[in-house]
Amino acid sequence: MEKIYAWVLRKTEERLTRKKAIKATEKANRTFLSETWGWIDALIFAVVFVFLLNQFFVQLFVIPSPSMVETLQVKDRVLVNKQAYGIELYPSGPKVLDSRTPDRDDIITFYNPDYVSRGPFFDIFSQCLYMATLSFVNIDRDEYGNMKEKLYVKRAVGMAGDRVRFVNGNVLIRPAGTTDFIDEETFRFDNGLSSGPHRSLDLDLYSSINARGRLMAYQDDGITQSQIPSHLLTEYEKISNSNKYYDMYQHEAAYAQAAAQLRPYDMSRRSASATYSRGIYVPQGYVLPLGDNRDNSSDGRYFGPVGTNTINGKVSAVLWPFSHWKSFV
Repeated sequence: MEKIYAWVLRKTEERLTRKKAIKATEKANRTFLSETWGWIDALIFAVVFVFLLNQFFVQLFVIPSPSMVETLQVKDRVLVNKQAYGIELYPSGPKVLDSRTPDRDDIITFYNPDYVSRGPFFDIFSQCLYMATLSFVNIDRDEYGNMKEKLYVKRAVGMAGDRVRFVNGNVLIRPAGTTDFIDEETFRFDNGLSSGPHRSLDLDLYSSINARGRLMAYQDDGITQSQIPSHLLTEYEKISNSNKYYDMYQHEAAYAQAAAQLRPYDMSRRSASATYSRGIYVPQGYVLPLGDNRDNSSDGRYFGPVGTNTINGKVSAVLWPFSHWKSFV
């Protein structure tokens, strides 16, 4: 046994001595060029590693707008689970292992339906750069230098088979398989969902918002001011000079309703008005995303349901700033 131990010790010493000699030789032969290449090689490895991590596992994403306040603040850095609903083969590309779909109330990231692409090469390159730099470098900007929102962050509110209506900014949900609409606050309480969605617009303003929508319809139809009901003009005056956020969806609904009433024989007008009264139906393979800051959010009310194949992840936590840290189950 002692002979075996001595042999192992001798061989170990020989191997360590040999490695030490090789390292000494390499250090002696090291040049500025080889040292520079070593740093470049390490940097490339780090960038590729970070990109692969962001593309296939988790991604840091910066909240660009106030649509999710108070749940998520502007410039919060959130961690997005990229495997929650399948894995993208490349940025904006097709997904594999995508059998799971969002649950109601998940906070999701998805591709902006209204995004104007500058071409597939730029889209992929800009996203790769964004992910490889941990969201610190974003070259996808508009003509004013503002970051374009290729990805949106919203809450999955309407599920497949649901119908969702909006009345004066309030959400009414008719879940799949039911016949009655339920106001969202009651629906959330009964189902143990998040209390994050909230209203911030003064509800008393809606009579003025509806008046403004109807006035626009009258004017576009050539009706003179003397023929317009005086109460509409009075209501409109309350917000005519207001700079506060304005519920454009309700304005459009009031406009469509008034336009249909002015020409009830016009089927296109009646159809447009019925679209608002019926609400938005969510087909299979889609979800209806809405912002928690309901009165300041460009969301599914305007662009409709989004396909689950355009959803690229689920927000799992706020990482930065530390004072905003929270996780989402």
